[in-house]
Amino acid sequence: MNQIIRWCLCLVALCAATQTQADLTVVVREGVSNAIPVAIVPFGWNGSDDLPLDLAEIVDADLARSGRFAPMAREDMIEKPTSGAEVDFADWRLLGSEVVAVGTLVQALDGRYTVDFQLFDVVRGEQMLAYSIPAKRDALRGAAHRVSDLIYEALTGVRGAFSTRIAYISAHNEEYELIVADADGANQQVVVRSNEPLMSPAWSPDGSRLAYVAFENVGTAVYVQELATGHRSRVSNRPGVNGAPAWSPDGQRLALALSDGWGNVDIHITDLANGGLVRLTRHAAIDTEPAWSRDGATIFFTSDRARGPQIYAVPPTGGTPKRVTFEGNYNARPRVAPDEAKIAVVHNDRGQYRIALVDLRSGATQVLTEGRLDESPSFAPNGSMIIYATEDRGMGVLAAVSTDGRIHQQLVSRVGDVREPVWSPFATQ
Repeated sequence: MNQIIRWCLCLVALCAATQTQADLTVVVREGVSNAIPVAIVPFGWNGSDDLPLDLAEIVDADLARSGRFAPMAREDMIEKPTSGAEVDFADWRLLGSEVVAVGTLVQALDGRYTVDFQLFDVVRGEQMLAYSIPAKRDALRGAAHRVSDLIYEALTGVRGAFSTRIAYISAHNEEYELIVADADGANQQVVVRSNEPLMSPAWSPDGSRLAYVAFENVGTAVYVQELATGHRSRVSNRPGVNGAPAWSPDGQRLALALSDGWGNVDIHITDLANGGLVRLTRHAAIDTEPAWSRDGATIFFTSDRARGPQIYAVPPTGGTPKRVTFEGNYNARPRVAPDEAKIAVVHNDRGQYRIALVDLRSGATQVLTEGRLDESPSFAPNGSMIIYATEDRGMGVLAAVSTDGRIHQQLVSRVGDVREPVWSPFATQ
């Protein structure tokens, strides 16, 4: 059987299996050996009611699960300052912390809140950050993630992605769900629920919409759904295959894998404003899984035109596709890194399907994961991590790996399978 067809059938079977929705918990399987020791002191509380949320606990967890930081346990803190004036740098040096964060959650008379926090370099005895973040009560978790983002960027030089979201597929008793959650797996919201399988979620560039594939009757259809309103529109329900939606960088078009009257699958582009459709590839092979480059100048896709799945690239205006991957006999599901220097792929590594990075200039392939059936890679918007689907003791789970291969995480659900994760873009300012 053709390898791409076998892969597609395997994916459908995995999605169609009975699954159970559950909260996700991030577990760091492996971090960097030189993780930065930090202290996130419990924030003070200035309000008339009970403390609504332990912000420092969320920040502590965010930094710990990044794998790049080693937060100090609260019981090891000999003092708990809530402002910079109360920080004794000598004490924190003795405790071995290089960085300390302090803050206060303030409740205003109108019920709104402000998160005031400061970040200090303990070694130099200098302030690194000072911010006040306004938030409503139901947005306090988001404010905590914002604090984490600021700390992460100050210490690494890379924009933090703790405030972003993930989408993935789950189900319960053969009821399938497209779920959106915070990047740490919390705050789950069901976007779509169906008695038929759901597949291939894809975020719009501004994070306001999700495209996805739904099985309906005996066929498939591609939908776009507004997250704020729940309104959805059907983009494609042509006879045969309607799959693998991928957004153009301007959010005005979708690249799709569609079959023609003969059953052959090729890449097409549809205009969301007027429904216009342009066929981009025309080959007897199966062309599928499109992915736009961030600059909009290239569409990468999987094709078996070389007698096995490999990645090709073609301009969205058309032309002769150029082969991109040459290492190994199986490279599929391309996803473009934010810096556009590399793509993530599913790569056959000695008979095991693993997530790999392919350098677009040199063609060199770096295998990042060690699973047996790793699939569906998706970059964090800051390019630091890749989330993907894998198996653990026969169950479908989500995992993440840093793009240098040093940090490994697993998003553990209490029960059941979860599949096809996609990381959201940064929220628009």
